[in-house]
Amino acid sequence: MLKLDQTDLRILQSLQADGRRPYTEIAKQYGISEGKVRFRINRMMESGVFEFVIHTNPSKIGLHVQAIIGIVTKVGYRDKVAMELADCKEVRFVGAFAGKYEIMIQAYFHSNERLIEFTDLYLSKVDGIEATDVFLELKDYKDSFSYIDLADEHV
Repeated sequence: MLKLDQTDLRILQSLQADGRRPYTEIAKQYGISEGKVRFRINRMMESGVFEFVIHTNPSKIGLHVQAIIGIVTKVGYRDKVAMELADCKEVRFVGAFAGKYEIMIQAYFHSNERLIEFTDLYLSKVDGIEATDVFLELKDYKDSFSYIDLADEHV
């Protein structure tokens, strides 16, 4: 595992604030060379510390319904069900959990009707699913992918 130092975390923080920020600006801000910034970014990317992605606002592209769905599986079916759900285009997140639900997913839909089709026509046919609970998001208070401040405390 790559050990990150304060310079790495500062670079990550700069990129999270604006992923399009030129390496020259980051270098100038922290008093290091552009080559060092480029080297550290490439090293972190190759180590899987981060990747460049576009975070789209779902409602701006017509996905107005977000659901978190808790799934109870038959014993021994968790991995099979999770892998099948991971292939669904509507599903953004699939995770294994301890507690009432073996699997939790986050999925986005154009409409409530599409969510109903997903649960009634798709999930009902997935072998290994015993029960589901659907939770609709009513309002988004925070949606962040920034963990740097938390990591900064433990470097």
